[in-house]
Amino acid sequence: MGTTNIVDFARRDEMTDALTELLKTGAQQLIATAVEAELVSYLAQFTGLRTDAGHAAVVRNGHHPARPFQTGIGPVSVRIPKVRSKDGTPVTFRSALVPPYVRRTKTLEAALPWLYLKGISSGEMAPALKVLLGPDAVGLSANTVSRLKRDWANEYEAWKGAELDDEPIVYIWADGVHSGLRGEDDKLCAPVIIGVTARGKKRFLAIEDGVRESTQSWREVLLNLKSRGMNAPKLVIGDGAMGFWAAMDEVYPETRHQRCWQHKTMNVLNCLPKLSQPKAKAALHDIWQAETKVDAEKAFDLFIKTYEPKYPKATLCLQKDREELMAFFDFPAQHWQSIRTSNPIESAFATIRHRTKRSKGCLSRDGMLHMMFKLGQCAEQNWRKLRGFDYLAKVITGVTFKDGIETTNPDQITA
Repeated sequence: MGTTNIVDFARRDEMTDALTELLKTGAQQLIATAVEAELVSYLAQFTGLRTDAGHAAVVRNGHHPARPFQTGIGPVSVRIPKVRSKDGTPVTFRSALVPPYVRRTKTLEAALPWLYLKGISSGEMAPALKVLLGPDAVGLSANTVSRLKRDWANEYEAWKGAELDDEPIVYIWADGVHSGLRGEDDKLCAPVIIGVTARGKKRFLAIEDGVRESTQSWREVLLNLKSRGMNAPKLVIGDGAMGFWAAMDEVYPETRHQRCWQHKTMNVLNCLPKLSQPKAKAALHDIWQAETKVDAEKAFDLFIKTYEPKYPKATLCLQKDREELMAFFDFPAQHWQSIRTSNPIESAFATIRHRTKRSKGCLSRDGMLHMMFKLGQCAEQNWRKLRGFDYLAKVITGVTFKDGIETTNPDQITA
């Protein structure tokens, strides 16, 4: 006889829990008491109104039909009182605790998009929540999730047009996030930009729709940021996508460039045979992990001399971005760990790649973009401040750094 570790939820509808039923009964009584208190407060404002016969002008008038209200412990029945006016004046009692047409608590409302973001498809939402909330969980169909996704679209449009002049942006990371789409051969390549404010807080600045990392696509993104009030950053970090750097030179020509060392390392190693890659990777690490720019230059020259005779393509890939690869040495050493690579974007959107693999590309272009936006917001809440954020003010004011250390002005020493 075979064994299995699969848990059978087939009898979930028959399961009863006395404690849950007690909690639901208590919650129902508490809601009824709170709504009654709201009604008393509402009627108090009409105490002075009387009919010609001296009776109260606004009185109770029974209840609306009971309606189920979804909560975290399951459905709870709610009856909202009605009022009427004896003199013909239109009056309506609306409960602030249980607003009209609301069918679930805010915590449950927030759980629906969260479950969707984490991999539960809209078609599987109702069965999943019935397991969690019981067989009486209703109103949780695929249409409910679709309606919530429309709310994401409205949030995204409002966020995309928000002003950015509240605080200076010091550093930005830029990259294109590729994802598959339903029924389309082209992948969605969303240009993404993350910035660091003067107080060290990381925030998403742009998540746009795109097809490829062209100069025009990046130009549109950067011009939009500039129109929203974003200042010229001190340093921008990204990979070797030529379209982005050309657009950056047009829109923010004063911003310095830093190539991502992680992407550059992979590109160089791809030009070498596998047997040579471990040793070459260690030699590349000697460059960007050097304590001073002079030591980095020596390690850079050594790599070129070592591999140029046999692998000129690899050395050309490294040498063409030499100046941009060394830019981080002119900024505080406390920031080097963050500004040498575009990892902030790569790590933030790892969940997106996982989510699209789970859904097997069954997303539209707008749906994918809005999901990226919501996942980005989820990731943003857990970001820590930039290490050494107290040095950002010095970077903004133009203090010079050499090998990560603040330089002293000779005039100040003489004084």
